[in-house]
Parts: sequence; C-alpha cells; structure tokens
Amino acid sequence: MAELKGIKGRYEPWKKLCAEMEDLETLYELGCEERDESQASEIEATLKDLSARFEKQNVQELMGGEVDRNGCFLTVHSGAGGTEACDWTQMLYRMYLRWAERRGFALEEQDRLEAEGGIKSVTVKIEGDFAYGYLKGESGVHRLVRISPFDSNARRHTSFASVYAFPVIDDSIEVEVRPEDLRVDTYRSGGAGGQHVNKTDSAVRFTHIPTGIVVACQSERSQIKNRAIAMNMLKSRLYEHYRQEKEKENEKFAQEKKDISWGMQIRSYVFQPYTMVKDARTKTEMGNIQAVMDGEIDPFIEEYLRFAWKNNSVGAQI
Repeated sequence: MAELKGIKGRYEPWKKLCAEMEDLETLYELGCEERDESQASEIEATLKDLSARFEKQNVQELMGGEVDRNGCFLTVHSGAGGTEACDWTQMLYRMYLRWAERRGFALEEQDRLEAEGGIKSVTVKIEGDFAYGYLKGESGVHRLVRISPFDSNARRHTSFASVYAFPVIDDSIEVEVRPEDLRVDTYRSGGAGGQHVNKTDSAVRFTHIPTGIVVACQSERSQIKNRAIAMNMLKSRLYEHYRQEKEKENEKFAQEKKDISWGMQIRSYVFQPYTMVKDARTKTEMGNIQAVMDGEIDPFIEEYLRFAWKNNSVGAQI
C-alpha cells in the first residue's frame, strides 16, 4: 500500500498537469479563431502557474532513489576554528530550519551539544515528502569567509562546518543491529528540562563498534523513548553507510563523490569583501547571501539534483 501510494503521488500530479495544459491549449485556440484578446491575461497567468508546477514536478522526477521520498536526519557539526566555527554551525542550522519551515516540514531536534558562541553539533529530524531526496546533496563541508564579530581587530576569518544528511528508515527496509556490536552509554541531559532531566540518566548514546558510528539522543525525558529514537537514528546511519560502501565497490558515482573533510568544501559562503554563495560542484552562484541564510537554498538543491542525475546517467552508460 505504501508503494502504491508513492506511485500515485508521482503519477497523479503529472496527469492533472497534462489535463490542465490541454484545457489551456483549447482556450488559446478558441481565442485565436475568434480573435478575442480578452482572455490573454488569464492564459498568461495560467501558463505561468503551470510552468512553475512543471518545474517542481520535474525536480521530483530526479529523486528516484529507494529512500528519497523519506524523512531526513540532518546533522551539522563544527570544524576547526573554536568560537567562530560554533557560530557558523548555528547559522547553518538556522538556514536549514528556515528552509524546512518554508516547505511546511515537521521538525524535531534530536540532539544538541552547545558550545561558547554557538553550537558544537546538532541533529534534527525533518519529516516531509522527499525531505531526504532534497537534502542528500547538502552532505559535505560548508566554508564561511567573513570579518569575525568575535575579533576585536576586525580581521577576516575562515570557518568550516560539516553537514551530514541520512534518511529516516521505515519498517519496509530492514537494517540488522546485533546486540554484541553495540555499546550503550547513558548520561544526564544538558539544557532546559527541569529537575527530572538533571537528576536522571535519560540521555542515550549508541556506538556501533564495527563501523564506529555514534548517535545520541536527549530530546525526551524518558530513557526508553530516547533509546527508541537513537536506535532509529543508528539504523538510518547504518543504511546510509552500507549504501555508500556498496557505491564505492561498484564505483558508480566516482565522478561526483567527495570526502567530508576539511579543505574539501562543497559550498562557500563569502560575506566580505563581497557577498557570494557558490557551490563547488555545480558552480551555482547567488549574490543575495542574506536570502540564502534565511533558507532560500532551492537553486543549489535543484542544480545538485540535476548534476547528480546527469552524472549517474553517464556512469550507468559507461
């Protein structure tokens, strides 16, 4: 039933779009035959609306992966740079929250590690159609260049933060986690939450020994609930880990994949001496950096999806 729903969700919008386009074509032909220009403005407005919907549907057709339609866990982690990097992590986190809110996606913070000047690392669960499909290309290193507000000499600083997107795995996809491969640590949650949070070991950290993957959750007051959420996150991370391992073995995406390591940024955000956001993979640029930081990142997301689809098609042909 879930598969059928997904197919209908992709097919029916196209069917409706084609029907409305045929109606518009008929209206246009009648106007031409009768030399009636009174419908011109309505035809133009309708065509503009249909074009926008066509582009939206066309982008979704680029997301045909097994889990592209799923929700997404998004982790933002600060790099080298101390206070500067933590502030940059907080700025990036806000950018993604704004983007998700614009789309009407549901947000639930899973884990946060505060630091002086901002956030050391944070993980948020984003629920909505194609949340992972849209955000999977955001994984990588993001570089910031600006005059530091923390530098009394007003010097220019470069900061780095890594972003990692991995899918929320539903019950239709099985990921095995053996108890002997798991180390479980419990600890007291930080931040607001009252005496219960501060006096009980409700926070949970799972370490998957074979892969070294670590996940943590402290969003709930109950350790049982935090365990369930952390296990869901771990399975999602393991699914993505094994998928990437399989890709490496098959060498299918060798042209487009980059390691998440410092100096291998996928996108640069320059505040001074000029304003520019540039994606290193697709060469997409935007000069309105404030709009980007307010969540208007769709041009980068959509261009990456086209870039990945094109490279995947070339790889398949080879």
